[in-house]
Amino acid sequence: MDALDRAIVEQLSQDGRLTNVELAQRVGLTPAPCLRRVKRLEADGVIAGYRARIDPAAAGRGFEVMVSVEISINDLQTVEELERAITGYDEVVEIHRLFGRPDYLIRVAVEDSATFETFLTTKLMALRAVARVDSHLIMKKLKTSA
Repeated sequence: MDALDRAIVEQLSQDGRLTNVELAQRVGLTPAPCLRRVKRLEADGVIAGYRARIDPAAAGRGFEVMVSVEISINDLQTVEELERAITGYDEVVEIHRLFGRPDYLIRVAVEDSATFETFLTTKLMALRAVARVDSHLIMKKLKTSA
């Protein structure tokens, strides 16, 4: 990737709905070479897709919690089952497997604290590999990725 590719990626990460003409103007190219670069970046997997950024509160998911999870069973089959279950929950909007403790860091977005409690007790804590769960309510978002 050269400087123009990085500029294209930066502009699209800020506004994925830019037209090719607008994008070309912002990065200092004419439309045809700009489009070729975008297509190449997509084919190379640098641009993995486009999506809308949704306001969680407006979508009824304004109650966000970071949940750290430690597991007690570490065999491959159990870990795969656990990860399949967690990634399948609609309430889970982000999940990371970590080195060390905790084993997982999960961002959960739901409507309110009662909905979170139901998710926590009936879904997450019901998984047999889960040994410990710590919940951290998000007070304020200071920075989010594009």
